[in-house]
Amino acid sequence: MNEIRYDNLGPTKILQLYDPRIPFHAFVVIDNTARGPALGGVRITPEVNLSEVARLARTMTYKSAAAGLHLGGGKSGIIAAADNPDIESIVRSFARMIARLDDYIPAPDMGSNETMMAWIKDEIGRVAGLPEELGGLPLDKLGATGFGLAACAEIACRHIDLPLAGARVAIQGFGNVGSAAARFLVERGAILVALSDRQGTAFAAGGLNLNAALEAHRRNENMVAAAGGELLPQEAIFGIDCDILVPAATADVIRADNQAQVRARMILEGANIPATIEAEQLLAARGVLVVPDFIANAGGLIMAAAEYYGKTEDEAFEEIRDNLHHNTAEILDLSRKKQVLPRRAAEEIALRRVLDAMRTPPPPHPARLIEQARDRLLG
Repeated sequence: MNEIRYDNLGPTKILQLYDPRIPFHAFVVIDNTARGPALGGVRITPEVNLSEVARLARTMTYKSAAAGLHLGGGKSGIIAAADNPDIESIVRSFARMIARLDDYIPAPDMGSNETMMAWIKDEIGRVAGLPEELGGLPLDKLGATGFGLAACAEIACRHIDLPLAGARVAIQGFGNVGSAAARFLVERGAILVALSDRQGTAFAAGGLNLNAALEAHRRNENMVAAAGGELLPQEAIFGIDCDILVPAATADVIRADNQAQVRARMILEGANIPATIEAEQLLAARGVLVVPDFIANAGGLIMAAAEYYGKTEDEAFEEIRDNLHHNTAEILDLSRKKQVLPRRAAEEIALRRVLDAMRTPPPPHPARLIEQARDRLLG
């Protein structure tokens, strides 16, 4: 489905790219740049489509605004497998095709990594999420998004009177985000009772072997088998009896037709748009707290922005913690006060900030400033 919805925010630019020499298709959507250039990841999967990229770009607009960053929202998608033998040629060609798209800053996303960002830097110089050898803050290695999810949990748990120490956690998708979230949550005393990936779901009521799962993830081996516990089908993760469920894989995995399986008290959205709005409404009606994606998983964006603006690793982690603590409390307080979904409360805050920026006249283009100076000199 490639339906695009336009509204008073955007999207302002949509590009469909094709290189017949390799060949590959790609999309870039710049949703809104009123607050600054659009920083957004490069998603590389065989299934990505224009509609998904547009939805993700809007999420980035909200995420940047909610985090108080001077950035807009954008996203790109390359229809390819990340293990394609031609992936370097594909990524480099994609970079050259967006070289003049100055209001879009690429960053890592599903299927892309710091090495690919280095290829993009080689081609156009404009990128975030570089390897540390090139002066970057490696988001995946440092676990920026997972750290932010744990910081979010510290505040969200208080709103449902759930002690984080001892809380039972289930992670759907044990990639870079899910594995880091598990690590930082367990450091805070939570118990990892279930994790899932393509190999299935591992479950143990008393807790899984997280260290073994993390080592298997590092080695690109079967994390589910390494974690121990009972082996269940992949979809069983949503019905696990737990306190906190973290969907950290693809979009739309929690829907109206399967949300009734969820037994968690709280969902922290580690992935972008992992639940449909219909599912979130039904979950809220059942008393399940859903902290929306562009609040809960903003840690990666905050660190990418910190790298882009030359900040240190310690400064980036401090910004993530302070930002997630403040924003989580703000949107949950507003949600409770207005009796609306946390997503609606978060969108209200983000939308107000974007609209305020849109009402502010943009600064004159440098060429126009030169013309004005010349006119003054010539009298």
